Amino acid sequence: MKKDHNQVWTNCLEIIKDNVSPQGYKTWFEPIKPVRLEDSVLTIQVPSQFFYEWLEEHYVTLLKKIIRKELGAEGRLEYSIIMENNSNASPYTIKVPTSNRKAVKNAVVTMPLDMGESPIKNPFIIPGLRKMQVDSNLNPNYSFDNFVEGDSNRLARSAGFAVANKPGGTAFNPLLIYGGVGLGKTHLAHAIGIEIKNKYEDKTVLYVSSEKFTHQFIDAVKNNSVNDFTHFYQMIDVLIIDDVQFFSGKEKTQDVFFHIFNHLHQTGKQIIITSDKPPVEMQGMEQRLLSRFKWGLSADLQVPSLETRIAILKKKMYADGIELPEEVVEYLGYSITSNVRELEGALISLIAQSSLNKKAITLDLAKQMIDKFVKNTAREVSIDYIQKVVCDYFDLPIELLKSKTRKREIVQARQIAMYFAKKMTKSSLASIGAHCGGKDHATVLHACRTVNNLQETDKHFRKYLDDLEKKLSIA
Repeated sequence: MKKDHNQVWTNCLEIIKDNVSPQGYKTWFEPIKPVRLEDSVLTIQVPSQFFYEWLEEHYVTLLKKIIRKELGAEGRLEYSIIMENNSNASPYTIKVPTSNRKAVKNAVVTMPLDMGESPIKNPFIIPGLRKMQVDSNLNPNYSFDNFVEGDSNRLARSAGFAVANKPGGTAFNPLLIYGGVGLGKTHLAHAIGIEIKNKYEDKTVLYVSSEKFTHQFIDAVKNNSVNDFTHFYQMIDVLIIDDVQFFSGKEKTQDVFFHIFNHLHQTGKQIIITSDKPPVEMQGMEQRLLSRFKWGLSADLQVPSLETRIAILKKKMYADGIELPEEVVEYLGYSITSNVRELEGALISLIAQSSLNKKAITLDLAKQMIDKFVKNTAREVSIDYIQKVVCDYFDLPIELLKSKTRKREIVQARQIAMYFAKKMTKSSLASIGAHCGGKDHATVLHACRTVNNLQETDKHFRKYLDDLEKKLSIA
């Protein structure tokens, strides 16, 4: 009797469940789909090449044993890998025998005939076009579930969630989300679109970058099909334009977008825009367009706090089924302060370093990686990290350092943290004071003078500073 590939894989999963952690099973085995079983070769489909490599690195021995148990001594496992094309998973298939990574590079790739760019189904062929033909171009990985909320993004996330629950029916129309690079603007925009699609299946949601919109408009001008182009965008229920600052200086593009904007707004459709600046700071944009950007809500995304950065790392680790020592997670959170993208990039780099060099992930490895990951020109010890090092050195909780207590040892540690923050960062005195429990710039200046005086007269105190400076210099 011929075995069924679904049943064989189900039997395999029963054994796997007993041999891996629940989170590991959910992350690395639930997404796998059995494809076929031919001549004692079971083919399973995995979401990406990274996914395949992780299985080979961590679970290959277990998989070999299970496959032989189910299919006999001749049993083999092959992977069908979905190669990603931008945000859309395209079904290129690669056959890879178990434990043969070189096969990935030499594998034959079978590509479908209709590849080509398709972020938006041809918007210029309008006659007979049905709404359901429009591809939303949303990335399923950018959902509200994996968007970590913190003080830095709470307003924008709350507004986004309100819009998702009632698109076009709130005062937040348009919703403009602005902030620096890598702070989550695109993620939040996609999350709103995904939530709307889940709640309102009949609504047509479209995400498009401003650059793509501009190129489409240029093509429409060349092909004398501007009316078709405009008509297409006016039939969208929820339009998400990413990086609208790209329209700067492009008068004709701004003009056509102005008319699309007006039509959508007047007909109660939802408009969501992202930008690197608030409307008041946008250069090269028509005033009539800027005034419309201000009709709704402009919500900013700021650099995440230390607590939010650590929460983001832990969320990412949980999603990927990864475990790291707490001190390593904290070190990454303290060291990468600029944006979320760099933070997640540092985590991936650390895991890659550990995997490639077959080294355990330790604090020392994290420090070596951070030194390479962060360019020397941009390398600056953060105030948060200085406070952590000082508190660890004196064995004090960081909450006490930021409190209003006037105990001598707390005051001294707080003054030392202020001293090193002024010496080793580019932060203003007001910013340093704010980090140290809401003190003003005069308090910071007094602290620096006190530390300078004490190091000249107290050799024990001077040793504290020397020890701490060494710790901070190699951080």
